Amino acid sequence: MAFLFNILTSVLEIYSWIVIIYILLSWFPGARDSSFGETLGRLVEPFLEPFRKIIPPLGMIDISPIVAILVLRFASAGLRELYYVLAGIV
Repeated sequence: MAFLFNILTSVLEIYSWIVIIYILLSWFPGARDSSFGETLGRLVEPFLEPFRKIIPPLGMIDISPIVAILVLRFASAGLRELYYVLAGIV
């Protein structure tokens, strides 16, 4: 069970970093149009789309990626707590 927990937490951590890198690409003109940016877009946009539907942009600032990252962090913390309960670790 520890192996599965480690894999899931690692996947959530890596995906969080992928989202952060995708967000940072918006600071550089044309970066999202590169093959690297398009690949990240295919990975991240399906996850960000529901947040963008719920949270409107504040002027020119889109805060939905911040909320998405928080959701990933909360999911990781919830997974950790679930593991501790199932493993009997207090």
